[in-house]
Amino acid sequence: MTAACLTPRQRTAVLWAEHMTRNTAKYRKDVFEQLQALFSEPEILELTLVCGVFNMNNRIADSLHIDIHESDVKTMKGSIRTNPEDVRGYLQNLLDTWPKSFPEPSDD
Repeated sequence: MTAACLTPRQRTAVLWAEHMTRNTAKYRKDVFEQLQALFSEPEILELTLVCGVFNMNNRIADSLHIDIHESDVKTMKGSIRTNPEDVRGYLQNLLDTWPKSFPEPSDD
C-alpha cells in the first residue's frame, strides 16, 4: 500500500479488494467512501464483481484442493477486464426472469 508505483486509485482498489476478501467491507464505510470519491458507480460495480469472482474461484479451488497452475494464472490475467455490456446483459436477464414472489420457507 505504500509502494510509490501505486496511484491513489490503485491503492483504494487494493484496499477494497482486501476488505472484500476478508469479508469486512460491509463494516468499513470509510473504505467505501474512499472508493466513491475515486471511482464511478459502474467502476465500483465492475471492481466489486471482479473481486467477487476471484474470491469465489479461490474458495472453490481451496475447498476442493485444486492447485492453480501457472498456465491458469496466465488465462486469468487475460480476463481481468469485464465487458460492461456483458454485466448489463447479465443483470438485465436477472431482472427479466426474477420471480414475482418466492415461496415461504418451511420449518422442516
